[in-house]
Amino acid sequence: MPELPRLAVVITCWNYQEYVGRAIASVLSQGREDCELIVVDDGSTDGSWDVIAAAGVNAFRIPNSGQRAACLYGFERTRAPFVLFLDADDELKPDSLAAIIAQLDPEVAKLQFALTRIDHGGRTISGAIPALTAFRQREELVQRVLESGAYATPPTSGNVFRRDVCELLREADYDRAVDGVILFAAPFMGDVVSLPDELGLYRVHDRNDSGLGRALDPVALQRDLRRFSARMEHLRVIAARYGRADEISQPQDTYFHLERSFYFAIATGQRPPFGMFRRLMARHWREQPPSRTKLAMAGFFLLAMALPTRRAKQGLAYRLNAGERTPSGLFKAVMR
Repeated sequence: MPELPRLAVVITCWNYQEYVGRAIASVLSQGREDCELIVVDDGSTDGSWDVIAAAGVNAFRIPNSGQRAACLYGFERTRAPFVLFLDADDELKPDSLAAIIAQLDPEVAKLQFALTRIDHGGRTISGAIPALTAFRQREELVQRVLESGAYATPPTSGNVFRRDVCELLREADYDRAVDGVILFAAPFMGDVVSLPDELGLYRVHDRNDSGLGRALDPVALQRDLRRFSARMEHLRVIAARYGRADEISQPQDTYFHLERSFYFAIATGQRPPFGMFRRLMARHWREQPPSRTKLAMAGFFLLAMALPTRRAKQGLAYRLNAGERTPSGLFKAVMR
């Protein structure tokens, strides 16, 4: 009887014909017999399916259902104890699978690794996102989730999940994406292993959800707030299974919710009240970044409050840009 693979890579694609072939090749070129690859075309209307079919991989074509549903469809067709959901516009670096698989054992609920940011043509924009340290933790991350609903974690393609963690996606009917509840529920279910090595490529272009050069969008900010609140309530349900529901913060008291509410006020032409700024700063000072980063963000929030609405919107749009950000770039964005 053939040995079960140790890791499954599930690539889901929706209208990424120019990228999906590279994503597939980045897995196949590593020649790992202990890794299975599943590709799901989520109702693409361009030539994505032709590219996928030509690759000769185990692939499926389904009606457009959204990322979460497509990932679940692929997940159900895997056998490995661990799963990596690779976005079709991202790639894995050579030998990354060997480095990942070497760190996996039954006590690991999630493994995360840094990604190199690239542009649409594959040119490097910047190094590690996020900048990770090497650790294997559980309770410390549980405490962060209980307090703030989050911890530093890469985008979807920089994470590997144990199968039982992936099963939580079935409960997340409020979400179309997979980079949500499973990221932050994982510490309740086992160890989180963090690798600082840049083992993958994260592509930034004008069509990914994080955006590139887009104007500040109040609709998107409101969506982020609703999604976060729903996820926090889901995390409360999960925490209850471990007897910790009473410890989790209310969504409106977390840094993410306060920050996005601050942005939403500016995006809708309002000047955030000083009370909102005070609460945001008090919460921000309890977060994990070093003092230098905290001071820089405090200055940024003060600047956003002081600037005329148009310039404040331009500054916040730059802050939320998925590309590389610098102080000089912020100045140019504000003064444009």
